[in-house]
Amino acid sequence: MTADAGRERAGGRSWLALAGFLALSFAASAIGGVSTRTGPGSWYAGIEKPAFNPPGWVFGPVWTVLYVLIGVSAWLVWRRRGIDGARGPLLIWLVQLVLNAIWPALFFASRRPDLASLEIAALWIAILATIVAFRRVRPLAAWLLVPYLAWVTFATVLTVTIWRLNA
Repeated sequence: MTADAGRERAGGRSWLALAGFLALSFAASAIGGVSTRTGPGSWYAGIEKPAFNPPGWVFGPVWTVLYVLIGVSAWLVWRRRGIDGARGPLLIWLVQLVLNAIWPALFFASRRPDLASLEIAALWIAILATIVAFRRVRPLAAWLLVPYLAWVTFATVLTVTIWRLNA
């Protein structure tokens, strides 16, 4: 049995690692949420939004599913190669998580859809880079990130549109 196959069959340690990757994913959500502790607030309610802006209740369930997929994808890469063997792809994954956590602070707390537009473009590139890096290790891990990229593509259009409508 190869080291990769042995790692993929690891029992308790593997589940503990999954919990860790999920915790990191949801930590990005929590850090981003600190800037919107009381919700988007009156500023967001008062700005002009495009007709395709989803109702507020959509964001929670969508992001919950996405954060699970983000965590599971990294775990699959770790299971295949371990930390040492997947250092580069997992570092890219961490970068996109940091960018994910920054966006709400720029958009909601700082009320800067212009800066948030630039930042979310960097996030989109980081997600795409993560997909490419993960595909080389474990294609399923890359595919799990496609809905995330799709949602961030939509969020990018929404952010830029809000910026333009309110400039």
